[in-house]
Amino acid sequence: MNNKDLSQLKKNLTPMQYEVTQNNATEPPFKNEFWNENREGIYVDIVSGKPLFSSLDKFDAGCGWPSFTKPIQEEEIIEKADKSHFMIRTEVRSKTADSHLGHVFNDGPNPTGLRYCINSAALRFISKEKLETEGYGEFLRLFGK
Repeated sequence: MNNKDLSQLKKNLTPMQYEVTQNNATEPPFKNEFWNENREGIYVDIVSGKPLFSSLDKFDAGCGWPSFTKPIQEEEIIEKADKSHFMIRTEVRSKTADSHLGHVFNDGPNPTGLRYCINSAALRFISKEKLETEGYGEFLRLFGK
C-alpha cells in the first residue's frame, strides 16, 4: 500500500492515529487505549487491518504502552534502524500499510527476550468473541477454538 491516500486516511483515522502511523509520533504512556487491555483477542493494523499481535503474547512491561513478545505473523512486521531523538532504536512498521507501530527492544521476557512496544493508536483490538464475525476466524485456533 505504497500509494496511500493521505486525505482519506485523515478522514478515517483520529488525529492521534494519523500522527502515529503516518508521521512516526508516539502517544502518551498510560494514556492510550490498550496499555492495560486484558481481554483475549488480536491486535490488527489500524490502517490495513492486517493481524499484528495476539493478547496471548502481551505482557505488562510497566512502560505504559501495549507490549508483546512476538508478532502473530513475522512477515507483516518490518524493522528499521531509528536514530531519531538522539537514540539508536529499532523501529517497527507494518509491511502492508507501512504504518509506524512503535519499537522493539531486547529487554522482554522469555521465550523471545523481545519487547515490541507498540502505540495503541496504530492498533485495532478484536476480541476473541468477535474474531469470526470480523473476518479473522482463522485466529480462533490461538485461543483453543
